[in-house]
Amino acid sequence: MYDFSNLNVAIADDSAFFRTSLRSVLYGFGIRDIFEAEDGKQCLTMVEKLRPDILFLDWEMPEMSGLQVMRDIRREDGPHPFLPVIMVTSHTELDRVQQATTLGIHELLCKPIAAKPVYQRLVSIVTNPRKFVRTASYFGPMPRNGKLPVDESPPDIIKEDGDAFIL
Repeated sequence: MYDFSNLNVAIADDSAFFRTSLRSVLYGFGIRDIFEAEDGKQCLTMVEKLRPDILFLDWEMPEMSGLQVMRDIRREDGPHPFLPVIMVTSHTELDRVQQATTLGIHELLCKPIAAKPVYQRLVSIVTNPRKFVRTASYFGPMPRNGKLPVDESPPDIIKEDGDAFIL
């Protein structure tokens, strides 16, 4: 098992029950610096001020949806454009997964959660950091399959793997 004790993690979800459940799971992995937001606006403020290492972001929240938050985070002048994001949702239809992916998420986690999938997503982000790329229609981590959304121009590599987490 990896030592995640140096990570600080943010959770943005309107459900207090879900935040508590995820906090307990993360705590079990040794993560002690956990920040919480209950809506999209609070999430953006938290990300800007606290600059977490990883964000667990709910799809549906009041004030701003997770998708709106992703658009703001990934803006060139966004609060933390290279932030690894794990989108959390109970809606796993293919079109929704594709929509979230085109906004630059790193991983998707289906509700209800269990410890093993949370751990797997954390390990994926921490041990396999991906280059960030920008095309005319996409900014975010290089998809694992290497296929970017349809675009005429080749991607620009924005950030190399050099910011790997140290475990």
